Amino acid sequence: MSDVNRQMIGWRSQAVGGMFENILSASCNYYRERGVAIVDKTPEPMRPIKPYGDRRRGQYIACYEKQAQPDYKGVLCDGRAIIFEAKHTDHDRIQESVITKTQRQGLDDFRTMGAQCFVMVSMGLQSFYRVPWEVFGDMKSHYGRKYMTLEELAPYKLSQKMGTVLILEGVELHEN
Repeated sequence: MSDVNRQMIGWRSQAVGGMFENILSASCNYYRERGVAIVDKTPEPMRPIKPYGDRRRGQYIACYEKQAQPDYKGVLCDGRAIIFEAKHTDHDRIQESVITKTQRQGLDDFRTMGAQCFVMVSMGLQSFYRVPWEVFGDMKSHYGRKYMTLEELAPYKLSQKMGTVLILEGVELHEN
């Protein structure tokens, strides 16, 4: 495969991943407006290197300082933390290896502290799933291999309401 083809695939993957994150952010806003949860996208850890283009618009060239943390962090209305990573694929399965070491460590640490932790999965930007971290992070013991098929994702499928993916439906809320 040529470098140009790899570049095109990379750009497409980045664009589709960004679209999935936009869908999730819209869902987070839906729950914020209803007083159910406040969940925000975690900014990527970047360091500005030099100004770029029109300085008045705040444009700059930057580099990533370290591997990203889980994509979204927040709190449910009962006070518990909720953390999730967003992963998209155009294939008929999702690999456990899409989670980086840093993301895995973050999800493990937050879960140990009592947070609700998930991996939100997009299959072709058509079907969406909320997989508990304890399942996604240990596919080998659950399925005998390190990937999940559409059939195995089925119990975690999310509903949609008027274009909003209902990412928190079924997450148990506790009274304080």
